[in-house]
Amino acid sequence: MLLAEIFEKVMGPEADVRFVAYDGSKAGPAGADISVEVKTPAAVAYLAQAPGELGLARAYVSGHLDVDGDMYTLLSRMWSLTVNDIPVGQKLAAIRALGIRPLLTRMPPPPQEVRRSVLARMGSRHAKQRDAEAIHHHYDVSNKFYSWVLGPSMAYTCAVFPEQESTLEEAQLTKFELVARKLALKPGMRLLDVGCGWGGMVIHAAREYGVKALGVTLSRQQAEWAQKAIAEAGLGELAEVRHMDYRDVPETGFDAVSSIGLTEHIGKDQLPFYFRFLYDKLVPGGRLLNHCITRPTGTEKTLNAGGFINRYVFPDGELESVGYLARQIEDTGFEIRHEENLREHYAQTLRFWCANLDEHWDEAVREVGEGTARVWRLYMAACVVGFERNKIQLHQVLGVKLNDDGSAGVPLRPSLDWP
Repeated sequence: MLLAEIFEKVMGPEADVRFVAYDGSKAGPAGADISVEVKTPAAVAYLAQAPGELGLARAYVSGHLDVDGDMYTLLSRMWSLTVNDIPVGQKLAAIRALGIRPLLTRMPPPPQEVRRSVLARMGSRHAKQRDAEAIHHHYDVSNKFYSWVLGPSMAYTCAVFPEQESTLEEAQLTKFELVARKLALKPGMRLLDVGCGWGGMVIHAAREYGVKALGVTLSRQQAEWAQKAIAEAGLGELAEVRHMDYRDVPETGFDAVSSIGLTEHIGKDQLPFYFRFLYDKLVPGGRLLNHCITRPTGTEKTLNAGGFINRYVFPDGELESVGYLARQIEDTGFEIRHEENLREHYAQTLRFWCANLDEHWDEAVREVGEGTARVWRLYMAACVVGFERNKIQLHQVLGVKLNDDGSAGVPLRPSLDWP
C-alpha cells in the first residue's frame, strides 16, 4: 500500500481530502479543497507509534505533517477520528501497512507535549504544585499571544451571543453581564472570582456594579496583566487580582462567588471539597455561579489522559456531566435556582478565536514558536467540532446558600433573559 493511501485509510477515505507523501504517492480526490502533506519519515514514525489522534497531532505539531486548507473543515470531515478516535482494528491494519521500520526509531514527543512523568514528580493529580504546573503550561504562554487570539476582552471563556451577528467583544460583555445579573450584584457587595483569568469579571463587577471584587489565578502572567489593567482603569480601591491558589484565599463573608472556567481543572475527586470551600466563603443568601465545560452524559470517561488536549493543552483536565456537577452542588448545601447550556455559544466563541489566530498567524509564530501556534490552531478547531457535534457542552449553574429560615432571596419569576 502506498504511503498516501495509508494516511487516507487512517483519516477516512470519505473525508474528501487530498493526501500527498514524500515518497511521491498521492491519494484522495485531486480537486479537494484541503490537502494533507506527509513531509518526512518522522510523520510515519509518529503514526506507527501512536496510531490515531495522538500520532497525527504529534506529526502536525512538529511540522512533519502539514495541512493546506481550513483546519476546522478538515477536522469536521474527520469527525470519527478527531473526536472518537479510530477503531483498534483499523489502527492495527495501519501499523501492518506501515511496516516494522517506523517502529524501530523511537520518536520523542514534540516539546509542547507535557510529560506525565514531570507532572507525577509534583504529586498526585490536583495537588497544589501539580495544579500550578498544569496552569503554567497552558496559561503562561504569552499575554501578547493571548491578546491576539482573545481580542481586547482578554476573556478565555465562552462568550454569550445576544444575536447571531454579535461581535466577540459584544458577546464577552454580555457574558460578564449575564453572570453579574444572575449573582444579583449590587454596590457594596463583595465578590470572589476563582480562576479569574485576566480579571475580566472582576473589572466588570467593580466598574459596572460598584462591587468590591477579588480574583485569584494560578497564572502569574494573568495576575500581572490583570493588576495593570485594574490600575489603568482606576479601580484599585474596588478590584484586586492575586496570584494564588483558590484554596489559599483566607477571606470569608462574600456575597457572591463566580467560577468561570475553573471547574474543569478541579478533578472529580476534589469536587466535594471545591464546592464546600466555595459554600463556606459565602454569607447566608449568597450565590454561586458555576460556568464550565461538561460532558453531555455521565457515561463517558471524564479524563482522557492519552488524548491530544490532555497532553498538549489542559494537563489533568477532567470534564463531568452537568448532572454530576449539580448533584455535588446540591449535596454541599446549595439550592440550584437556574441552569442553562451554552454549547452553541462556545462553538461561536471558538470560531472567532480561530479567525483571530489565523489573522495574526505570523506574529503568533514569532512570539511563541510554530509548534505552539500549531497546537492552538489544532485544539481550537477541534473544539469547535466538539461543541457543534455535542461531544462537549458548556453549562452555567446558579446555586444559592439559603438563609437560616430557608429563604433564597430569589424573585418568584426572575427575568428569562437575565440581561
